[in-house]
Amino acid sequence: MYTLKISAIIPQPNDSITFEFEAVGQPYPNYKAGQFLTLVFNFNGRELRRSYSFNSAPGLKEPLSITVKRVDNGEISRHLHHNLTVGDLVEALAPQGIFIYEPTAEFKTVFLFAAGIGITPLYSVLKTALTENPAVKVVLVYSNSSENKTPFLQELKEWELKYPDRLTIIWAFSSNKNLLRARLNRDFIQLILKEHLPENKADAIFYTCGPVIYMDLCKFTLLGMGFDAQQIKRETFLLPENEEDEDDETEKIVDKTNYTIKLTFQNQTYAITVPYDQSILNAGLAQGIDLPYSCKSGMCSTCISSCSAGNVRMDYNEILTDGDLAKGRILLCTGHPTEDGTVVEV
Repeated sequence: MYTLKISAIIPQPNDSITFEFEAVGQPYPNYKAGQFLTLVFNFNGRELRRSYSFNSAPGLKEPLSITVKRVDNGEISRHLHHNLTVGDLVEALAPQGIFIYEPTAEFKTVFLFAAGIGITPLYSVLKTALTENPAVKVVLVYSNSSENKTPFLQELKEWELKYPDRLTIIWAFSSNKNLLRARLNRDFIQLILKEHLPENKADAIFYTCGPVIYMDLCKFTLLGMGFDAQQIKRETFLLPENEEDEDDETEKIVDKTNYTIKLTFQNQTYAITVPYDQSILNAGLAQGIDLPYSCKSGMCSTCISSCSAGNVRMDYNEILTDGDLAKGRILLCTGHPTEDGTVVEV
């Protein structure tokens, strides 16, 4: 666990605030563009963790920075917005996340698709790509309701002026009377790629961050254009709305069996009985095992583990690819064993 002190609080449009931190005591570990910071809070004996992507770029030696949008029913976001001030201390975990950009010569064009506060990790990627990989071009497609509700609007325009030959920003405002450019759609994406795609499709990589439906649009359009799934990366902040059909009267079969598994963590093996209504993560935490976690909702990659025997089903998975699943990778936070003797290694 690391202690960070709030060194600056910067208001942003659309009910968002940027927090800058400095480490207290031991230095905070190095992080990569696209990763996130997990803050840990204790309220009346309850430990709550929330993850926020860095919008700072590690190579520029900027202060550690995250940007938090206020959510009406968000306990932690309200606390951050209304209770914390400059000089306050917060506890944090080491940087995490697999939604990362590393400067290499492999890709010549980096496409960034951001919606609203989804700009935060992509702003870090944008700055890193431009300053650490002089051969790469960056195309940012940034969707918001209007200019005055766009986080980092002026900063991004300054970056575009600084790198006119390497950075192109395509603004999509839903207030735009030109409907083609008001909201992202398949034709809009195809038009953008027709203009900015390198000759070889393999030279492009895509990062998407925003609502699930927004990222699905990007993914399926790109797959339909012949891009490989490995070229498309996504980072999810919020769970999708419950899409269960209330009129669906199909009988739901619920397995109410409690299964015993073997769980290996930090070179120790535990026998854990996982109640049918608990995840592997919660069952392990209940036994005092300090398992890694952050979001608890299948979105952040912190608790990725391996299942080498037996089987695990997941309630939700926004992280693992089909290739990961084929290799036995699972998420502890949404995972439930489906047979006794299942073996899990963290």
